[in-house]
Amino acid sequence: MRISEQYSGLQKFVVLGLVMPFLLPDTTFAQASSGARELDEITVTARKREEGLQDVALSVSALGQQEIKVRFATDLRDLIDISPNTVLDDTNQGPGGVAAAYIRGIGVSEVEKNFDPAVGIVVDGIFRGTMTGSIERAIDLERLEILRGPQGTLFGRNTIGGVINMERSKPTMTTGAKFRVGFGNYDSRVIDGIVNFGDGETIGVKLSGAYNEQGEGFYTNTVTGRDEGRSEYTSGGINLLWAPLEEIELEVTYQAERTDQDSPPLLNVGQSNQLFCTGWGYCSPDVRTPVSGGRYTTIQAYGDDVVNPFPSEPFTPPGYNEPQGPHDTTFDADTIQLEVHWELNEDYHFDYVGGQWETEETSVNDWDGVPEILFHTDRPAEYSQLTHEFRLTYDAAEALAYTVGMYFWDSDYQIRLRSYIGFAVPGLVLDLPQFTDQTNKSTAWFFEGDYRWDNDWTLNLGGRYTKDKKSSDQAGVVTEFANTQWSEFTPKVALKKAFDNDSMVYLLYSKGYRAGGFNGRVDSPETATTPYDPETVDNIELGYRSEWADRTVVFNATAFYMDYQDKQEEIQQPSATSGTGQVTRVVNAASATISGLEIEFTWLATAGLTLRGNLGLLDASYDDFLVNTGTSQNPVFTDFSSLDFRRAPETNMGLTGTYEWEIGGGRALLHAGWRYLDAHEVDFANKPELHNEEQHLVDASANYYYNNWYFSVFGRNLTDEDGYQIGFDVAGLWSYSAPRAPTTYGLEVGYSFGN
Repeated sequence: MRISEQYSGLQKFVVLGLVMPFLLPDTTFAQASSGARELDEITVTARKREEGLQDVALSVSALGQQEIKVRFATDLRDLIDISPNTVLDDTNQGPGGVAAAYIRGIGVSEVEKNFDPAVGIVVDGIFRGTMTGSIERAIDLERLEILRGPQGTLFGRNTIGGVINMERSKPTMTTGAKFRVGFGNYDSRVIDGIVNFGDGETIGVKLSGAYNEQGEGFYTNTVTGRDEGRSEYTSGGINLLWAPLEEIELEVTYQAERTDQDSPPLLNVGQSNQLFCTGWGYCSPDVRTPVSGGRYTTIQAYGDDVVNPFPSEPFTPPGYNEPQGPHDTTFDADTIQLEVHWELNEDYHFDYVGGQWETEETSVNDWDGVPEILFHTDRPAEYSQLTHEFRLTYDAAEALAYTVGMYFWDSDYQIRLRSYIGFAVPGLVLDLPQFTDQTNKSTAWFFEGDYRWDNDWTLNLGGRYTKDKKSSDQAGVVTEFANTQWSEFTPKVALKKAFDNDSMVYLLYSKGYRAGGFNGRVDSPETATTPYDPETVDNIELGYRSEWADRTVVFNATAFYMDYQDKQEEIQQPSATSGTGQVTRVVNAASATISGLEIEFTWLATAGLTLRGNLGLLDASYDDFLVNTGTSQNPVFTDFSSLDFRRAPETNMGLTGTYEWEIGGGRALLHAGWRYLDAHEVDFANKPELHNEEQHLVDASANYYYNNWYFSVFGRNLTDEDGYQIGFDVAGLWSYSAPRAPTTYGLEVGYSFGN
């Protein structure tokens, strides 16, 4: 029986905490040899300073550089299986990778940049303010950390689900380089490299470059005869590290990323109760099969290939360009970053991390997924953010240690949206322009400190005060301007008890805050000027961290209970004034309770064999979810509280094994991983045609290292699971979806020296 059927609310949290001690392994579970065999110490920066993973009173999973390498990850999606209750998908709604990152059932599945993230994606200390471009490429990653639960103190707003924290390698100040070349199915190839040089003491330079191409798409288009989903990614960067004094270190980074790709393909999975089925005959044969007949078969079309084409001389409003072609989709990103680290004296340390991240994208989307123009959009957009963070840390290796700081944020988002609507007037394609310019300014002051006594007890206190100002300027079908502001204080309290050098227990309370905003899709002055308010999460955790059998076993467990208030929900509704027949309204309509259990272990079973596993149990349910699905003049209230959360499988688990041994003068390494996702929803309305059944995801690699060379073969999604990454029910018109990538495999050869 499900946990939620037996217990509710706080009872469930208490029961999980009481059960936890019986889940702990006996000390006889693994006996270490008399030698020095033990697991490596894992260091994390989850609290903006380096600490041992087992010492942190937080729910954190981490990967080091070597573990990342043997997974042959293309991007962040291939790495998140290390963390229980974590799901990350690409929504296929735009170029550059549009992240749907969910931790403990909390996340966002939207391409519009007015929706702030609920899970923070942080790269080299810089928070990514949009979901677009946040599926970071797994190039030169040195460390990955996944922090579960609200991180409202040190990371701040928009981290109510947690944080995915990534760090790339720093300049070594010595001469060295590493290169790799790889080939795979779907005509894919990769070439990348890093070169380091410097004087060994004060100056270091790192040059990096990458090229990744997929020359054949996963999808077959039976209308055009072309495969769809091709992409080409190029990046280049330079890092300058300067240490003019022993106490001071400055690093400047510039990275340019360029992506040219097909517009992400989407599948029409329309049902008999939707307009595009009843009016145009685009009906799925069943709830498991799209209109095209297969999940990697598409019938979408653009331009000259469509049944109902664009006008020969399309209207071009001032400030707009003519639409791009479907195979000319682009996403460009530029990062400029400065870090300053200064040891003021033996006790005080100052850090500054500032950066600018700018993106520019072009995309034509065939949302309807059929040969006619029923619902297409042209979506050129620009986004820029500028951030500054100042931190002062005191640590004299005594009872008290603390960090205080300030944070400043300034971002701007513009989109020149054009919707091409062919279902409203027979034989005519409506061209509807809508310009959106939204700005966001945020300021925060924060602190977090530890007080330790009796060598065993540590009290952690923290807090952050955040003030947000937002504006929205709309022009086109609706022309309006609005602005507003909010503020929030997010506290944190944790008590940790260390029993010995090998185990500890902690009790944690933390609060998270996700900013409010203005709608990005508007159909009236009311939807353009009425803001939605912030949402908050109060989190309680009981955690256990332990090491066993001379540190050949690491076992961690966490029980949590979260109270979710003023939850922002994106409601799809029919609209008579939008011109597109629908509108996305954002309302603070829901409250919810989320609770669960997370177990993780690492076991050095024998010399060379390491097993790593995790289990997540999750119960996420609405307490209250009443929405006006009518209008302000004619309200119609609908109760959605029986719906399931998106991307919140009740059970999820993972197991990986790595075995290495010496052979032929070199070293061989085998790696295999399995991840299980229980049945879950990917769309708000829980439509049966968008439901995901349980999935078993298997990856594997075989590697051989000889002197400075390595040779590898690898495969991902070897079970060829085709579960949906995105599902969207568009206000009774139709539903669209996109599956995860099918089985991919390839080989790589690499060479390195001096690093």
